[in-house]
Amino acid sequence: MRIGIITGEFPPMHGGVGAYSRILARHLAAQGHGIYILTDERARYEDNSIHLTNTIRRWDGRAWLKARAWAREHRLELISLQYQTAAYAMSPWVHFLPDILRPLPVVTTFHDLRYPYLFPKAGMLRTWIVRRLARFSAGVITTNHEDMAALAFHDCRALIPIASNITTALTETFNAAEWRARAGAVEGDFVIAHFGLINRSKGLDVLLRALALLRKDGVSARLLIVGGTAGGNDPTNLDYAKEIDGLIDSMELRPVIHQTGYLDESDVSAYLHAADVVALPYRDGASYRRGSLMAALRYACPIVTTTQSVAIPSFVDGENLLCVPPDDPDALAAGLRRLYIDPDLRRKLSQGAAALAPTFDWEQIAREHVAFFDRVRETCA
Repeated sequence: MRIGIITGEFPPMHGGVGAYSRILARHLAAQGHGIYILTDERARYEDNSIHLTNTIRRWDGRAWLKARAWAREHRLELISLQYQTAAYAMSPWVHFLPDILRPLPVVTTFHDLRYPYLFPKAGMLRTWIVRRLARFSAGVITTNHEDMAALAFHDCRALIPIASNITTALTETFNAAEWRARAGAVEGDFVIAHFGLINRSKGLDVLLRALALLRKDGVSARLLIVGGTAGGNDPTNLDYAKEIDGLIDSMELRPVIHQTGYLDESDVSAYLHAADVVALPYRDGASYRRGSLMAALRYACPIVTTTQSVAIPSFVDGENLLCVPPDDPDALAAGLRRLYIDPDLRRKLSQGAAALAPTFDWEQIAREHVAFFDRVRETCA
């Protein structure tokens, strides 16, 4: 199949959707499909199995006319649109892509249906325009249970989870003590890792308050913020990052925090392995939509996260992750303290994460995409 992938971000641009698009494209190509990428002019990628068109400067009406010419030039059979409301510079034009490319079927992957920053003060227009994109797409893919329920009105939909964007295996020379030392830890320290771009929904401020409570109670806890940059899609992330810096200083936590900034994959995997626990206190609960959670599962980390907003049968509290209520520093501190004093529970959660990780395998995810694309072309387009 000749598949076109349109994405607002692509490596070396930082962002989860860009990394997802790259890895998915690579696995689809490995399974024998022709893969063509249309993306931002800042994108760069050397891979002879993937054709990259990085000519989009602005995601305006002219960009979508270019998309139509690009699809015709490469004789594409289906378009996979990677959609997130903060991507495409929050342009409204993306929501009309299925109309522009008709009769070519467009399958839209909704990475996140939350849209608080799309068209500020636009009210119901935000809901209408996103739902319109879904209705006019030949098929829709959601990456999580919450969005699958929200798009129940669409007859041709599938839930296909994401996998970790961090896929590098540890080297044979990995030494946990060395990486802990890089984070400023000494023997006996309890190293808590937090991973991912800084965003208010990820609850880093809650984690900082929980860290302060642990320190007050005499726990020699340190926080390792892996990655910890604000990203470029959502302008409010920069404001939140400034809040985090102010909170660190006001609580006098700077000496016990190591913030890495952007890292390559091998360093991310090493830091996650070196930590005692990974804390991911999402304000909206643990979800399949969270690439940072997928990474922690991928590396079999003991995980403390927040109770899911909808039932997710594969997430079992006390078996493959430890759940606490969201937005509750005291509860988070209690969960972390529990793991601090109970290494057996840490081992149990690590083993549970390792058992769950194969659910989020890129080869399987690529096969599920192809099966759904075939279904769309045969019955939904």
